[in-house]
Amino acid sequence: MLNHSGIFSKHLPEKENNCTLRVAAIQMASGPSVSANLEEALRLIELAVSQEAKLVALPEYFCIMGLRDTDKLSVREQPGEGMVQSFLSETAKRFGIWLVGGSVPLESPVPDKVYNSCLIYDHEGRQVARYDKIHLFGLEMGEERFAEEKTIKAGDKVVAVDSPFGRIGLSICYDLRFPELYRLMGKVDIILAPSAFTAITGKAHWETLIRARAIENQAYVIAPAQGGFHVNGRETNGDSMIVDPWGVVIDRLARGPGVVVATLDRAYQSSVRASLPALEHRCLYPCQM
Repeated sequence: MLNHSGIFSKHLPEKENNCTLRVAAIQMASGPSVSANLEEALRLIELAVSQEAKLVALPEYFCIMGLRDTDKLSVREQPGEGMVQSFLSETAKRFGIWLVGGSVPLESPVPDKVYNSCLIYDHEGRQVARYDKIHLFGLEMGEERFAEEKTIKAGDKVVAVDSPFGRIGLSICYDLRFPELYRLMGKVDIILAPSAFTAITGKAHWETLIRARAIENQAYVIAPAQGGFHVNGRETNGDSMIVDPWGVVIDRLARGPGVVVATLDRAYQSSVRASLPALEHRCLYPCQM
């Protein structure tokens, strides 16, 4: 059963005085080598930092896109241990940024399955949030076949975390098709949506879903994605983007590795919410579970 009664929330006493924030969404075309993927991620993080980004988000599966779906089982990590988590912690601390590991394969109680977990680290390298992907992707269309439930154990907790930049809601890829998840987060200022959309579904729905989640929650959406052709023969959609609370795409990258950078303006967001107080006009609320 989905648990939203204990949404992760760490209240931080210090808020940034500046109403603007530079953020970055990193696009990759990850392969089967974890070490090579981390080297590429570091290069792109450095590029984001050079453009003054203080919140940097990596895509889903940034650390591995294996030749087979089961390859991620062999590189799974225990919570708080392992090469990938050490990389995220050390890199966040090194550059003094908040760093989002789009998804990391973590140990689950089921031997042949992992949690697909989005991890956030603060500027001191401390893990401040973990979200285990709830909605598992399944597709049978033409030659495309995907069934994440075969290798991934679904999470059951909605996660949002307070930060110096506002309240951040966590989600991963297929979650974008389920707007009720975001409603259960309460009012969030930033939504994270690290993804690895297929080329087929991405061309049809990616931008529409990202902009819809931004508009209905009057939130900034940071959507780093896998984008390009992978060694395993898979093609991902890319089109990493950052969208504002009015649904405007501030910046995007169509294909290939790179960085999307934008400035988030809290004053602008407040003006949108004050002018069109849709969040205050809600009449229907999800049942308590």
